[in-house]
Amino acid sequence: TTTPETSQMYPGPTMRQRAAAAPAPADPAAHIAISAAGSNAVSWEKMSKVNLRSGAAEQTGKAGAEAAPAEQAPDRSGPPRSAYPAVSVVMAVRNEAAHLDAALDAVFAQDYPGPLEVVVADGGSTDRTPAILRKRRAAEPRLRVVDNPDREAAPGLNRAVEASRGEVVVRCDGHSEPAPGYVRTAVNILRETGAANVGGRQRAEGAAPVQRAAAAAMNSPFGMGNSRFRTSSTAGPADTVYLGVFTREALEEAGGFDPSLRRNQDYELNYRLRKAGKLVWYDPRLEVVYRPRPSLRLLWRQFFDYGRWKRYMLARSPRALAWRQTAPPLLVLGLAFSAAAAAARLPLWWVIPLCYLAFLAAGAAVELARGRGRAAWLLPPVLAVMHLAWGAGFLLGPVRGR
Repeated sequence: TTTPETSQMYPGPTMRQRAAAAPAPADPAAHIAISAAGSNAVSWEKMSKVNLRSGAAEQTGKAGAEAAPAEQAPDRSGPPRSAYPAVSVVMAVRNEAAHLDAALDAVFAQDYPGPLEVVVADGGSTDRTPAILRKRRAAEPRLRVVDNPDREAAPGLNRAVEASRGEVVVRCDGHSEPAPGYVRTAVNILRETGAANVGGRQRAEGAAPVQRAAAAAMNSPFGMGNSRFRTSSTAGPADTVYLGVFTREALEEAGGFDPSLRRNQDYELNYRLRKAGKLVWYDPRLEVVYRPRPSLRLLWRQFFDYGRWKRYMLARSPRALAWRQTAPPLLVLGLAFSAAAAAARLPLWWVIPLCYLAFLAAGAAVELARGRGRAAWLLPPVLAVMHLAWGAGFLLGPVRGR
């Protein structure tokens, strides 16, 4: 039975339904049973049915047989290649030329011993992204590219998942770089915990001064509160994780990413997983480098969208609210009240602005003590942009989507 929260996802048959109609694999005994105590235990059947390195099923008896075109529907038939489950890394990109090569380098450098493919959904990029993808695809048969006419991340991720074959789905972004061993460690954690989704720490890094300050803010409780995937060093259940490594079974049962959400699609998906009784697991060993926006203008736009789409998501799923997310809109309301009080010459109008300035100064002092240098001096305006943009987006953004 579909619920209002999942009925908006993939139209038509799922990949599992299409695979069920296909002939049985040559070796149905090939599987990995992954279990854990409690209701979160899962079993992945027929993990390694396809040669993902060739972009098609292995064809025996033909030396140098030509691989099937990337545009063909996924083919899950064929003999097993590995004791490890087949993994699909999915990305939705648009105008990511500045960081795409580094992201793909980090993915293809993974030491994962099982079959691995990368499926990138390009949302009509107008920069050098298409040329980069063409060049990389010619050199790397494990790379496949699909179109994303909707341009946004959630429908692009759904299209990439639909075109993929792996029993484990690893989400990656065009401006993120998974650490060495990320995929192997994530698959092992899935095995150990029985989780539906595992993820780890977002380690923001920057090059330009504003980008470095934004990275410091995102890695700090002063910038993002107690968000676990940014600050915690302790593994355990979590409300959400950065990006995520999913079992295909859990991802399909949840209905995929909500295509109506421009932002917060990861948090909303993890909320549905947890609501269905699935386990979302955080482990700090899973680290991903993230490249923040390089200017205050782009940072404002990004965080305004974060706040706007959080409000839209909460209008449908109020219980998905985390208390830390109330701070930015309350700050905006408090500063607006202070401005009105100052205009009316009321006493003590300065209390809220002064407390906030002290908060910003404390954040800068902490980063100076850590040797951040110039990035620490830029931290107050960066923090203010992040907080006020998120709060304004939450308060002013429309509740009914686009």
